[in-house]
Amino acid sequence: MMNIKHIIQIALIIPAGLMSCDNGEPEFDASGAFEADETIISAEASGKLLAFAVDEGQELRADTYLGYIDTVQLSLSIRQLEAQIDAVLSRRPDIAAQLSALNEQLRVAEIEQKRVEQLLNADAATPKQKDDVDGQIDVIKGNITALRTSLITNTQSLEMEIGPLEAQIDQLKDKIKKSIIINPINGTVLTVFAEPFEHVGMGMPLYKIADLSSLTLRAYITGDQLTQLKLNDRVEVLTDDGSGGYTSTTGTVYWISDKAEFTPKSIQTKDERANKVYAIKVRVENDGTYKIGMYGEVKFNSSSNE
Repeated sequence: MMNIKHIIQIALIIPAGLMSCDNGEPEFDASGAFEADETIISAEASGKLLAFAVDEGQELRADTYLGYIDTVQLSLSIRQLEAQIDAVLSRRPDIAAQLSALNEQLRVAEIEQKRVEQLLNADAATPKQKDDVDGQIDVIKGNITALRTSLITNTQSLEMEIGPLEAQIDQLKDKIKKSIIINPINGTVLTVFAEPFEHVGMGMPLYKIADLSSLTLRAYITGDQLTQLKLNDRVEVLTDDGSGGYTSTTGTVYWISDKAEFTPKSIQTKDERANKVYAIKVRVENDGTYKIGMYGEVKFNSSSNE
């Protein structure tokens, strides 16, 4: 019969053998970390940030008003340009008023023309008198045409002066519009870069936002595994549940790299980092369980891919 010492030795050997067998089989097909499509929202105008109500972790809807950048100088510039336009318009000629005198001369001359024609028919006037009146009417009509052309040209020249001023006003109004900070997409604020009353410049980052309703698990597979996976395959994604087990969900492979790269430095051993691998991206619907930077494992589910 075995003594107690032999029983203890056997009890220690059996679990060790089981553990070595388990370690000999890879538990997962790939591993990686979760990431999101992050968008940095930048200032589209320069000036003091007079209002800016954004907090990290805040969920924002698209078209949400967040604040504005000082627009006082822009508004004053618009008023100055509008005054310049008014000054230009004040020089615009009144064509009807300036032609009124010549039109009155033409009206009187045409009355005289009819009177002379009547006298000529009654042999009470000479043809020369008729020619003089006709010539006078032609001169007046020529003067009217010349003056109208001059006034129209002058008006068009003034309108050409107004055009650039109106364009400058449109540019300033666009800058004022861009001084109002409107969130463009649905998502969660990850980082805030600016605070109220700071001076910001055009292109300066204000905050970073990402839609966390779905995350991407960027994992890595070997060249031998490429044949086991194709786009739109459904795979099992597992994450540590914090109590020694795993939380499982289903993800969709939506991108497979066509170029091999060295294994990222996050891999533990130097030998493993020296291997060439292919990156894949798996989209996972997120109910708040998954966080950016969290590690995840991938298991190919061949039955669901057939």
